[in-house]
Order: sequence, then structure tokens, then C-alpha cells
Amino acid sequence: MSKIYDVIVIGGGPAGLSAALYAGRARLSTLVLEKKKEGGQIALTSEVENYPGCLEGESGPSLIERMHKQVLQFGAEFAIDDIESVNLEGSVKELKGKKGTYQAKAVIIATGASSRPIGCANEREYIGKGVSYCATCDGSFFEDFDIYVVGGGDTAVEEAMFLTKFGRSVTLIHRRDELRAAKSIQDKAFKNPKMKFMWDTVVKEVSGDGILSTMVVENVKTGELTTIEADEEDMTFGLFGFVGYVPKTDMFKDILTMEKGYIVTDEDMKTNIDGVFAAGDVRVKSLRQVVTAASDGAIAAVQVEKYIESLD
Repeated sequence: MSKIYDVIVIGGGPAGLSAALYAGRARLSTLVLEKKKEGGQIALTSEVENYPGCLEGESGPSLIERMHKQVLQFGAEFAIDDIESVNLEGSVKELKGKKGTYQAKAVIIATGASSRPIGCANEREYIGKGVSYCATCDGSFFEDFDIYVVGGGDTAVEEAMFLTKFGRSVTLIHRRDELRAAKSIQDKAFKNPKMKFMWDTVVKEVSGDGILSTMVVENVKTGELTTIEADEEDMTFGLFGFVGYVPKTDMFKDILTMEKGYIVTDEDMKTNIDGVFAAGDVRVKSLRQVVTAASDGAIAAVQVEKYIESLD
């Protein structure tokens, strides 16, 4: 018979690792399941400046490595597996993966959400090297540089305006000839002297020698291709994509209450099923950052401890 853990945490990003840390310190038997190497989206970030207590020169991978070591000190176990189905009802939850079946009294879902890619050639190669999906995380790295933002909805326009605090100019690239953002947001953007607009355009390709320095854009109406190169003194520019997020919640559809693909929780991270909690980017929330993910994980683990005590 397989071991029944007190809690299984699905996901090894900041939310999952924070949950595992608090669960371990509470002397709960804890298993962290990750599809691949732990880290989540933050592992793609080359520099981290907005997480309290970060070391100078901190990167996403280095922060996750320190979190991982800290969690191990409190007895949490780790396993790499791709969970394919779940049974979350009853006093013992069961998770079936490609490599095995796992059981626990409680489950914390911290599977995260990934930014929808811009969709251009070589995009992934330049993530953290000019391509970003987080203005709050990376905007300051492009102080007085040219910045380009892809998207036309509320988030894209709001983030573009935020980036005008850093860039000498911010150009919004949109595949249509008008924005989808709310009229009030558009009005602010059009009045911003640093904002420029590139209509009916998509990014086809990005390139550069180690860092982003060139991109090719296409006018979708005429088919005309234009090459944009970084200023010679800058040697790079910022390209931010805000074309939506994809929460990793497919396996929980028709099981948990959701809103636009995100898991609905209360302020204690509780879902609609007893003993099942969600933390981090995977749940409905207003701000998706490392610091809020870590906070969610801590809250979820404390609530798991109380839940397990209630079972006893």
C-alpha cells in the first residue's frame, strides 16, 4: 500500500515551495510533485529585484534553488511526475501520474499559469534576454531604452503605460486597427506622450547575438515586412508580450469551481472541495507575482494543518 501523506503540493514554483516549507515546519509529511524541474515562471527570469530580501544579482533560478534547499531542511520530499488524473473527494485524495499513484489527506494545487506566447520565431530563446511577459518584474531593466509591447486588451495597454516610467518610448504593437481595451484606458494611453502605436501588425521573428537586438514585424493587411533594430548605443530593446495567460488547470475542470480557467478560492486558499487548496498564479487573484505566490502558499499550508487537525 502506498504512503498516505498529510499533504501533496502539486507544483514546485514559489507558491508550492512556500507551502511545502510551512507544511514541513508544521511537521506534516509533505510531497512536492513537479512535472519538470521546480521553479515555475520565475525560473525564466534572469534577474529578480522585486522580491523582499533578494540578494544582489539574484536570478529566478538562484532564488528557486535557495527556496528548494530551505524546504529540504524541513523534511519535504520531491518527485518528478506528470499528473494525469485526480480523485479529490473523500478523506484520502488520489493523484495518478505517468510514473505512479500518490495519496494524501490534503492537496495544495500550485500548478501556476504560463504567459501566452507572442507567437514569433525564436521567441523562447530570448526570454529573459529582451523578451518578457512581466512589466513589474523587468521594466526597470530597460531604463531609457526603447520598449515594444504586444497586445491590445486592458492588460497590454495598462502595462504599456506602466512601462513608460522606464523606457524613453513605448510602442504598442497590435494586430488590429483599434484597441480592445476599455475606452477609459485607451484615452489615457493616447494622451501619454511616450506612447506610440503600430497598428495591423504582428511580430514575426526576433534575433540577436545573445540578447535581443532585432525583430521583424509584418503588416497583416499589406504583408509588408519591416526590420526593427536596436539603437547602436543601447544594443538591445525590450519586447513585452501581454496576449493573455494560460492557467494550468485542465485536469481540474468539472471538479473545482473556476472562473475563466482559474481556480476560485476564498482568502484562506480553500476551494469548493474540503481538503483541497489552491495557491499562486493558478487561482483567481488581482496580482500574480513571486511575493503573492509565496504568501498564498504559506496561507494554504497553515490551513492544511488546521484541516488535518479537524480530521483527527
